[in-house]
Amino acid sequence: MKRVLIVEDEEMVRKGIVLTVDWQSMGCMVVGEASNGIEGIEAIEKYKPDIVVTDVQMPKMDGIQMIEAVADNCDARFIILTAHSDFDYARSALRLGVCDYLLKPFKDSDFEAAIDRAKSYLSHDESMSIEEAFLERYNLNRNTKNKYIEQAQDYVRKHYKNDITIGEVADYLDLSEGYLSRLFKKYTDYTFVNYLTYYRIHVAMKLLKDCRWKIYEVAEEVGYTDTTYFSTLFKKSVGISPSEFQDRC
Repeated sequence: MKRVLIVEDEEMVRKGIVLTVDWQSMGCMVVGEASNGIEGIEAIEKYKPDIVVTDVQMPKMDGIQMIEAVADNCDARFIILTAHSDFDYARSALRLGVCDYLLKPFKDSDFEAAIDRAKSYLSHDESMSIEEAFLERYNLNRNTKNKYIEQAQDYVRKHYKNDITIGEVADYLDLSEGYLSRLFKKYTDYTFVNYLTYYRIHVAMKLLKDCRWKIYEVAEEVGYTDTTYFSTLFKKSVGISPSEFQDRC
């Protein structure tokens, strides 16, 4: 369930949004309400919402000022509601990364579509943060400053679909298998088999972002004929299953 905060100074409008929208069917729940920007900041800090629906013109602090105040410490997606079609508001909203801007009165269908778009932004953010965390954890982009390891990694990038072994790569580099194994451990902190696995999983993450790919197709594309084994490796390396990762995209 995505957590939603409603910031609106007109109580009837605020309660109407809270009570008439079928939040559950959209996979959301309203965790809090606020009647102005100052209360909105406090509620954002307290409830850590995923989506904030806010009016622009409010007493004490308006919606734009509120968003500016929390921008550096809040990962929520913002939807702005306003009765004014003033371009300055829209320009400020776009500058702050607001994902939707609805003019009052708005249709229920337009509001629900805005919520869906905010959710899609959140899913994209989540998938990207998972991928970035994966790359950071396994240092796949790290420059080892060792020509043999860099050549071995390049070989993996070109042949990861095949059933390659460290012996095959050692022969390609004209090195002994034991020496290449020691170099891998020294310069990457893991074995050749680990590197091959992590690189394959990284490629799989890129493919899974396109929902036209089936899990078994991705598994085969990165060198695994056993989909169950691939899914087990993926979850062990990433923390969630391939299907869960794809759902977030």
